[in-house]
Amino acid sequence: MKYVATLNGKKYEVEIEKVSGGYQSFTRGAAAPVAPAPVAAPAPVAAPAPVAAPAPAAAPAPAAAPAAGATTVNSPMPGNILDVKVAAGTAVKAGQVLVVLEAMKMENEIVAPVDGTVDSVNVKKGDIVETDAVLVVLK
Repeated sequence: MKYVATLNGKKYEVEIEKVSGGYQSFTRGAAAPVAPAPVAAPAPVAAPAPVAAPAPAAAPAPAAAPAAGATTVNSPMPGNILDVKVAAGTAVKAGQVLVVLEAMKMENEIVAPVDGTVDSVNVKKGDIVETDAVLVVLK
């Protein structure tokens, strides 16, 4: 997936590839790095006495599964939705900005991977999303 990241007023085009175990970035024209071999887990340590955890915040309801042939646009990282640039029924071109996601004080423009029509928008301004949350469904 290609993204445009703005850092200190300069725009940078980045490309992120999803690999088993998470996302991995690579530089255009360079060979993608090989994923490191798994590391053995350390020996378990006795756990301290349990402490009551605070009640978790209410999680948003999961989005409905997209129809066959639909393209989902997922969040590449956890963050806050700063702006939603499209609405259901909008025709979009590949590379058009759909959503602006803030992560680690950086604004990330989430773009359409293909030409299509917006079938559904599953987020709104102010929402907090996790990695791989479905943001927009295109048909």
